[in-house]
Amino acid sequence: MSAVDAKQLWTSADLPRWDDALRVYPEVVAHQDAKNLVELDRWYREELPGAIAARTPPSVGEREVVDVTRWKMLRGEWRARNLLLLQSNGEVAIRAAAEEAFGLAPDPRKPVARLAQLAGVGPATASAVLAAFRGDCYPFLDELVGAAIPELGEPKFTVPYYLRYAEALRERAEALGAPWTAQTVGFALWSAAGGKAG
Repeated sequence: MSAVDAKQLWTSADLPRWDDALRVYPEVVAHQDAKNLVELDRWYREELPGAIAARTPPSVGEREVVDVTRWKMLRGEWRARNLLLLQSNGEVAIRAAAEEAFGLAPDPRKPVARLAQLAGVGPATASAVLAAFRGDCYPFLDELVGAAIPELGEPKFTVPYYLRYAEALRERAEALGAPWTAQTVGFALWSAAGGKAG
């Protein structure tokens, strides 16, 4: 699996090919040689969405956002300073920002912008939190996934880039049909690319 495989998958309308890429996603995660990634990934995909949905109003706390950030960094590039900045926000500020952001869904821009007001949170981290809440609307912004979509140009960690990225993944999910979501399209592309860059 490689960047070429991910680009080829992006241009394919072959549903079994997409299904295969998503099916092997857990194996690709396991081959990243990143301590705790397998456990964090399972928690992120299988437990966190239900925990968020069970709350009234939907929200996340500091520990969960820290773990989402750890998941994001273990899949890509570790940035210890960002993690420290994130933790400096505190539980009350993080929970308030998440509740407000979730309440703004499905607006494509406002929830991302609201979470990005937190210290240490950019569009990628904001998208990771939002994807756990509404993976149909907000796929996680991953540079390997972005690189597989040539029409988006060079991946950038900006809100305008994210808006185009998310729209492209939502459109592909719609073309693939249920149960595909923008988030699962991203997982399949990341899997096809072979995982972590660098």
